[in-house]
Amino acid sequence: MKPLDERAARTFRLERVRAVAAGVLETAGATFLLLIAERSFAAGPGAKGFLQSSSSAGLLLSPLLVAWAAARQWSAGRAAARLSAAGACAMLLAAVFPMPWLFLAGTSLAYCALASTAPFFASLYEVNYPAERRGELFSRNIVIRILASVAFAWGAGWLMEANAGAFRIVLAAYAVCLAVSAVCLWHCPEVPASPRGRGPFAAFRWVREDAVFRWTLISWMFMGTGNLIMFPLRVEYLANERYGLHLGAASIALLTGIVPNVARLLFTRMWGRLFDRMNFFTMRIVLNTGYMLAIISFFTGDGMTGLVIGAVLFGISNAGADLAWSLWVTKIAPSGRVTDYMAVHTFLTGVRGVAAPFLAFYLAASWGVGPTALMAAGLILAASLLLVRERRRVVPPV
Repeated sequence: MKPLDERAARTFRLERVRAVAAGVLETAGATFLLLIAERSFAAGPGAKGFLQSSSSAGLLLSPLLVAWAAARQWSAGRAAARLSAAGACAMLLAAVFPMPWLFLAGTSLAYCALASTAPFFASLYEVNYPAERRGELFSRNIVIRILASVAFAWGAGWLMEANAGAFRIVLAAYAVCLAVSAVCLWHCPEVPASPRGRGPFAAFRWVREDAVFRWTLISWMFMGTGNLIMFPLRVEYLANERYGLHLGAASIALLTGIVPNVARLLFTRMWGRLFDRMNFFTMRIVLNTGYMLAIISFFTGDGMTGLVIGAVLFGISNAGADLAWSLWVTKIAPSGRVTDYMAVHTFLTGVRGVAAPFLAFYLAASWGVGPTALMAAGLILAASLLLVRERRRVVPPV
């Protein structure tokens, strides 16, 4: 295999360090922030929906932040580093001053800042990684991220089971990881954030002009809405006594953090190789099917068996979805437009992501978890049907 040039090798080394921090941070949105809100602050549906939608708010802001970084001639890495550093400060405040309103504000701001970095990463990967190995290199770092996520989920779950007040240590760990991410990003080889002097919504012209991009975004909207409705309900379903399970912190961490991440670990490298070689639309349909079956099994299955099968399927699907969400624009965007395409994608992810958690908690309260899960599975099925036409399209490598 052809060795990496110095630019790619340096990016890869820094990304391997950042992957450890990213793995720890994954456990916050997936498990521990909602668990802390439920167990330590007795947060209601509105507060939990606000907390879960904070990442999506960051995605909504991403076109504005890309334009802001371009106007200041910041590189993509240094723009993302500044946002990560701001998130570290906000998370540290939540850890030091454990008041309900400050917990909600600090953690939400931190995850808003972290999520808004997504378009900058797309630029880094497009320029710094060779196109024929982009999925492979990205997947190798995901393996590190998964290992860190599993280890931290196990340790933090055990710690919070033993001492409910230990959530401050968990929040402090997240602050440190955001700071580590900022340092790694600051030292990445420089890549321009975006062409200078353009408005924050100039990228949306490509939705009108590129039919493939437009069609795929519509499919993402259906799939993402269904998945985002059910994602926050996993912890709610396992933790809230109204659903009859009321599991402990360690068991919840096992089903939402450890089991899915073990499955991700086993399948990530496979999806990385497939991303570099497989038609993207076929891959997306397969991943959608996995999510649909995971939702049905986890929320409507039979006892612990259904929960475990659902958790495994979530993990297998997430292994490929990490790649698909982060890198798919490099498959269809012309050279130089990757940041613009990703900014549109992240903005629309934010639109559905802000609404979906609120919708999730209120639908579950009104309809019950089972019917809500079936509705979400139906949306994901519709997303796959929209891509049947596109799967025949040959997408040349960038």
